[in-house]
Amino acid sequence: MITKEAPEAATVTTVPAAAPAGDGTAPKRRRRAWDEAPRWQIYLPLGLYLLFTLVPFYWMLLFAIRPAGSSSLLPWPLTFEHFEKVWTERSFGLFFQNSLVVGLVSMVMTTVVALAGGYALARFDFRIKRGFMLALLCSQFIPGALMLVPLFQIFANLRMINSLGSVIIAETVFQLPLSMILISGFIKNVPYSLEEAAWVDGCGRLQAFRAVVLPLLRPGLIAVGSFAFVHSWNHFLFALMFLSNQDKQTIPVGLATLMSADSVDLGALAAGGVVAALPVVIVFAFIQKWLITGFSAGAVKG
Repeated sequence: MITKEAPEAATVTTVPAAAPAGDGTAPKRRRRAWDEAPRWQIYLPLGLYLLFTLVPFYWMLLFAIRPAGSSSLLPWPLTFEHFEKVWTERSFGLFFQNSLVVGLVSMVMTTVVALAGGYALARFDFRIKRGFMLALLCSQFIPGALMLVPLFQIFANLRMINSLGSVIIAETVFQLPLSMILISGFIKNVPYSLEEAAWVDGCGRLQAFRAVVLPLLRPGLIAVGSFAFVHSWNHFLFALMFLSNQDKQTIPVGLATLMSADSVDLGALAAGGVVAALPVVIVFAFIQKWLITGFSAGAVKG
Protein backbone atom coordinates (compact mmCIF):
# COMPACT_ATOMS: atom_id res chain seq x y z
CA MET A 1 0.00 0.00 0.00
CA ILE A 2 1.43 3.16 -1.12
CA THR A 3 0.68 6.27 0.94
CA LYS A 4 1.08 9.80 -0.32
CA GLU A 5 2.50 12.45 1.92
CA ALA A 6 0.18 15.27 2.65
CA PRO A 7 1.13 18.48 0.91
CA GLU A 8 2.77 21.04 3.11
CA ALA A 9 0.48 23.73 4.31
CA ALA A 10 0.98 26.94 2.47
CA THR A 11 2.39 29.74 4.53
CA VAL A 12 -0.19 32.47 4.96
CA THR A 13 1.01 36.02 5.52
CA THR A 14 -1.47 38.36 7.07
CA VAL A 15 -1.39 41.93 5.91
CA PRO A 16 -2.99 44.52 8.15
CA ALA A 17 -5.97 46.09 6.54
CA ALA A 18 -5.41 49.62 5.45
CA ALA A 19 -7.38 52.25 7.22
CA PRO A 20 -10.26 53.48 5.15
CA ALA A 21 -9.53 56.69 3.36
CA GLY A 22 -11.12 59.80 4.68
CA ASP A 23 -11.76 58.56 8.20
CA GLY A 24 -9.64 61.37 9.60
CA THR A 25 -7.48 59.10 11.73
CA ALA A 26 -3.72 59.15 11.48
CA PRO A 27 -1.19 56.99 13.25
CA LYS A 28 0.02 58.64 16.41
CA ARG A 29 3.60 59.78 16.33
CA ARG A 30 5.66 58.03 18.92
CA ARG A 31 6.88 60.52 21.50
CA ARG A 32 10.60 60.74 21.79
CA ALA A 33 12.39 60.83 25.10
CA TRP A 34 13.39 64.46 24.75
CA ASP A 35 9.93 65.71 23.71
CA GLU A 36 8.65 65.81 27.28
CA ALA A 37 10.94 66.81 30.11
CA PRO A 38 10.53 65.20 33.53
CA ARG A 39 8.39 67.18 35.92
CA TRP A 40 11.22 67.86 38.33
CA GLN A 41 13.17 69.63 35.59
CA ILE A 42 10.26 72.07 35.28
CA TYR A 43 9.18 72.51 38.88
CA LEU A 44 12.64 72.70 40.44
CA PRO A 45 13.87 75.85 38.64
CA LEU A 46 10.43 77.46 38.95
CA GLY A 47 10.36 76.72 42.66
CA LEU A 48 13.87 78.13 43.15
CA TYR A 49 12.97 81.26 41.22
CA LEU A 50 9.78 81.70 43.26
CA LEU A 51 11.72 81.23 46.49
CA PHE A 52 14.36 83.72 45.38
CA THR A 53 11.60 86.24 44.58
CA LEU A 54 9.42 85.82 47.66
CA VAL A 55 12.08 85.63 50.38
CA PRO A 56 12.92 89.39 50.29
CA PHE A 57 9.20 90.24 50.50
CA TYR A 58 8.73 87.88 53.43
CA TRP A 59 11.79 89.37 55.14
CA MET A 60 10.38 92.89 54.72
CA LEU A 61 6.96 91.84 55.99
CA LEU A 62 8.58 90.01 58.91
CA PHE A 63 10.41 93.12 60.12
CA ALA A 64 7.26 95.20 59.62
CA ILE A 65 4.95 93.09 61.82
CA ARG A 66 7.52 91.72 64.28
CA PRO A 67 8.20 93.52 67.58
CA ALA A 68 11.36 95.61 67.71
CA GLY A 69 14.38 93.68 68.98
CA SER A 70 12.90 90.28 68.17
CA SER A 71 14.98 87.76 66.22
CA SER A 72 12.25 85.22 65.52
CA LEU A 73 11.80 83.96 61.96
CA LEU A 74 8.04 83.82 62.50
CA PRO A 75 5.99 87.00 62.88
CA TRP A 76 4.67 86.24 66.34
CA PRO A 77 3.42 88.04 68.32
CA LEU A 78 2.03 90.39 65.68
CA THR A 79 2.43 94.12 66.09
CA PHE A 80 1.45 97.10 63.97
CA GLU A 81 3.38 99.71 65.89
CA HIS A 82 5.79 100.21 63.01
CA PHE A 83 2.95 101.04 60.62
CA GLU A 84 1.46 103.46 63.11
CA LYS A 85 4.85 105.09 63.58
CA VAL A 86 5.59 105.67 59.89
CA TRP A 87 2.01 106.72 59.10
CA THR A 88 1.70 109.33 61.88
CA GLU A 89 5.13 110.28 63.19
CA ARG A 90 6.98 110.02 59.85
CA SER A 91 4.18 111.66 57.80
CA PHE A 92 3.77 108.71 55.46
CA GLY A 93 0.08 109.51 55.16
CA LEU A 94 1.02 112.79 53.47
CA PHE A 95 3.74 111.11 51.39
CA PHE A 96 1.20 108.53 50.24
CA GLN A 97 -1.20 111.25 49.16
CA ASN A 98 1.51 113.11 47.23
CA SER A 99 2.65 109.95 45.47
CA LEU A 100 -0.93 109.12 44.56
CA VAL A 101 -1.45 112.56 43.01
CA VAL A 102 1.80 112.36 41.04
CA GLY A 103 1.09 108.82 39.85
CA LEU A 104 -2.53 109.38 38.78
CA VAL A 105 -1.99 112.74 37.06
CA SER A 106 1.15 111.50 35.28
CA MET A 107 -0.73 108.39 34.16
CA VAL A 108 -3.60 110.42 32.69
CA MET A 109 -1.36 112.97 30.97
CA THR A 110 0.96 110.31 29.56
CA THR A 111 -1.91 108.19 28.24
CA VAL A 112 -3.78 111.08 26.60
CA VAL A 113 -0.74 112.64 24.91
CA ALA A 114 0.69 109.26 23.88
CA LEU A 115 -2.69 108.27 22.43
CA ALA A 116 -2.73 111.33 20.17
CA GLY A 117 0.90 110.91 19.14
CA GLY A 118 0.58 107.16 18.65
CA TYR A 119 -2.43 107.63 16.37
CA ALA A 120 -0.49 110.10 14.25
CA LEU A 121 2.43 107.68 13.95
CA ALA A 122 0.18 104.75 13.08
CA ARG A 123 -2.22 106.38 10.60
CA PHE A 124 -0.32 109.22 8.90
CA ASP A 125 2.75 109.32 6.68
CA PHE A 126 4.97 112.39 6.74
CA ARG A 127 8.52 113.20 5.74
CA ILE A 128 10.22 113.09 9.13
CA LYS A 129 8.31 110.07 10.42
CA ARG A 130 11.33 107.74 10.44
CA GLY A 131 13.56 110.39 11.94
CA PHE A 132 10.96 111.13 14.60
CA MET A 133 10.67 107.44 15.50
CA LEU A 134 14.46 107.19 15.68
CA ALA A 135 14.55 110.19 18.01
CA LEU A 136 11.95 108.58 20.25
CA LEU A 137 14.00 105.40 20.45
CA CYS A 138 17.27 107.24 21.08
CA SER A 139 15.68 109.26 23.88
CA GLN A 140 15.34 106.03 25.87
CA PHE A 141 19.14 105.81 26.11
CA ILE A 142 19.40 109.15 27.96
CA PRO A 143 19.35 108.73 31.76
CA GLY A 144 17.26 111.15 33.72
CA ALA A 145 20.25 112.27 35.80
CA LEU A 146 21.73 114.02 32.76
CA MET A 147 18.64 116.22 32.47
CA LEU A 148 18.43 117.30 36.10
CA VAL A 149 20.33 120.59 35.70
CA PRO A 150 18.43 121.92 32.65
CA LEU A 151 15.10 120.77 34.09
CA PHE A 152 15.88 122.42 37.41
CA GLN A 153 16.68 125.70 35.66
CA ILE A 154 13.49 125.53 33.60
CA PHE A 155 11.30 124.86 36.63
CA ALA A 156 13.11 127.53 38.64
CA ASN A 157 12.37 130.11 35.93
CA LEU A 158 8.76 128.96 35.89
CA ARG A 159 8.67 129.11 39.73
CA MET A 160 7.61 125.47 39.93
CA ILE A 161 10.27 124.25 42.37
CA ASN A 162 8.73 122.65 45.50
CA SER A 163 5.51 121.90 43.63
CA LEU A 164 4.14 118.56 42.55
CA GLY A 165 3.59 119.99 39.06
CA SER A 166 7.32 119.92 38.33
CA VAL A 167 7.56 116.21 39.15
CA ILE A 168 4.41 115.45 37.17
CA ILE A 169 5.69 117.24 34.06
CA ALA A 170 9.13 115.62 34.30
CA GLU A 171 7.63 112.14 34.74
CA THR A 172 5.25 112.66 31.82
CA VAL A 173 7.98 113.88 29.49
CA PHE A 174 10.28 110.96 30.23
CA GLN A 175 7.53 108.36 29.84
CA LEU A 176 6.02 109.72 26.63
CA PRO A 177 8.48 108.24 24.06
CA LEU A 178 8.03 104.61 25.07
CA SER A 179 4.30 105.04 25.66
CA MET A 180 3.85 106.61 22.23
CA ILE A 181 5.71 103.77 20.53
CA LEU A 182 3.62 101.16 22.37
CA ILE A 183 0.29 102.81 21.57
CA SER A 184 1.23 103.21 17.90
CA GLY A 185 1.77 99.44 17.80
CA PHE A 186 -1.65 98.85 19.36
CA ILE A 187 -3.36 101.14 16.84
CA LYS A 188 -1.66 99.41 13.91
CA ASN A 189 -3.34 96.18 15.00
CA VAL A 190 -6.76 97.78 14.50
CA PRO A 191 -7.80 97.32 10.83
CA TYR A 192 -7.94 100.59 8.96
CA SER A 193 -11.04 99.35 7.13
CA LEU A 194 -13.08 99.74 10.32
CA GLU A 195 -12.43 103.47 10.35
CA GLU A 196 -13.17 103.73 6.65
CA ALA A 197 -16.50 101.99 7.21
CA ALA A 198 -17.34 104.50 9.93
CA TRP A 199 -16.48 107.36 7.57
CA VAL A 200 -18.83 105.94 4.96
CA ASP A 201 -21.59 105.88 7.58
CA GLY A 202 -21.11 109.60 8.11
CA CYS A 203 -18.70 109.76 11.07
CA GLY A 204 -15.83 112.20 11.14
CA ARG A 205 -12.29 111.13 11.96
CA LEU A 206 -12.68 111.97 15.64
CA GLN A 207 -16.08 110.31 15.88
CA ALA A 208 -14.79 107.19 14.12
CA PHE A 209 -11.81 107.08 16.47
CA ARG A 210 -14.01 107.33 19.55
CA ALA A 211 -16.60 104.82 18.31
CA VAL A 212 -14.40 102.23 16.59
CA VAL A 213 -10.73 102.47 17.54
CA LEU A 214 -10.84 103.58 21.17
CA PRO A 215 -12.91 100.62 22.50
CA LEU A 216 -10.48 98.19 20.86
CA LEU A 217 -7.51 99.91 22.52
CA ARG A 218 -8.67 99.22 26.08
CA PRO A 219 -6.02 96.53 26.85
CA GLY A 220 -3.27 98.69 25.36
CA LEU A 221 -4.35 101.80 27.25
CA ILE A 222 -4.49 99.86 30.53
CA ALA A 223 -1.00 98.48 29.89
CA VAL A 224 0.49 101.89 29.08
CA GLY A 225 -1.34 103.62 31.93
CA SER A 226 -0.24 101.00 34.44
CA PHE A 227 3.37 101.29 33.30
CA ALA A 228 3.20 105.09 33.65
CA PHE A 229 1.62 104.91 37.12
CA VAL A 230 4.12 102.42 38.50
CA HIS A 231 7.08 104.36 37.10
CA SER A 232 5.84 107.63 38.61
CA TRP A 233 5.03 105.95 41.93
CA ASN A 234 8.48 104.41 42.31
CA HIS A 235 10.65 107.16 40.82
CA PHE A 236 12.99 108.74 43.34
CA LEU A 237 15.31 111.14 41.51
CA PHE A 238 12.92 113.86 40.31
CA ALA A 239 11.07 114.05 43.63
CA LEU A 240 14.36 114.32 45.51
CA MET A 241 15.72 117.15 43.35
CA PHE A 242 12.59 119.24 42.74
CA LEU A 243 10.86 118.88 46.14
CA SER A 244 12.66 120.13 49.22
CA ASN A 245 9.71 120.81 51.53
CA GLN A 246 8.70 117.83 53.62
CA ASP A 247 5.00 118.35 52.99
CA LYS A 248 5.60 117.89 49.24
CA GLN A 249 7.76 114.78 49.32
CA THR A 250 6.69 111.41 47.96
CA ILE A 251 7.01 107.90 49.38
CA PRO A 252 10.42 107.03 47.80
CA VAL A 253 11.93 110.17 49.33
CA GLY A 254 10.16 109.46 52.60
CA LEU A 255 11.76 106.01 52.72
CA ALA A 256 15.18 107.61 52.28
CA THR A 257 14.56 109.85 55.30
CA LEU A 258 14.19 106.75 57.51
CA MET A 259 17.88 105.96 57.00
CA SER A 260 20.50 108.10 58.68
CA ALA A 261 24.25 107.89 59.09
CA ASP A 262 23.95 106.91 62.74
CA SER A 263 21.16 104.35 62.78
CA VAL A 264 18.45 102.72 60.72
CA ASP A 265 15.03 101.86 62.10
CA LEU A 266 14.53 98.53 60.35
CA GLY A 267 10.97 98.08 61.57
CA ALA A 268 9.85 101.51 60.37
CA LEU A 269 11.75 101.10 57.11
CA ALA A 270 10.12 97.71 56.46
CA ALA A 271 6.67 99.09 57.29
CA GLY A 272 7.26 101.98 54.90
CA GLY A 273 8.31 99.51 52.22
CA VAL A 274 5.09 97.54 52.69
CA VAL A 275 3.06 100.75 52.41
CA ALA A 276 4.91 101.67 49.23
CA ALA A 277 4.56 98.23 47.64
CA LEU A 278 0.97 97.44 48.58
CA PRO A 279 -0.79 99.77 46.07
CA VAL A 280 1.34 98.49 43.18
CA VAL A 281 0.63 94.87 44.11
CA ILE A 282 -3.11 95.57 44.31
CA VAL A 283 -3.12 97.35 40.94
CA PHE A 284 -1.29 94.53 39.19
CA ALA A 285 -3.47 91.90 40.86
CA PHE A 286 -6.60 93.44 39.36
CA ILE A 287 -5.26 94.35 35.90
CA GLN A 288 -2.84 91.52 35.16
CA LYS A 289 -5.21 90.04 32.55
CA TRP A 290 -5.49 93.32 30.69
CA LEU A 291 -1.79 94.03 31.11
CA ILE A 292 -0.66 90.75 29.51
CA THR A 293 -3.24 91.10 26.73
CA GLY A 294 -2.18 94.65 26.01
CA PHE A 295 1.55 93.99 25.83
CA SER A 296 1.06 90.88 23.70
CA ALA A 297 -1.21 92.79 21.33
CA GLY A 298 1.33 95.56 20.88
CA ALA A 299 4.27 93.22 20.44
CA VAL A 300 3.08 91.58 17.21
CA LYS A 301 1.53 93.39 14.31
CA GLY A 302 -1.02 91.31 12.46
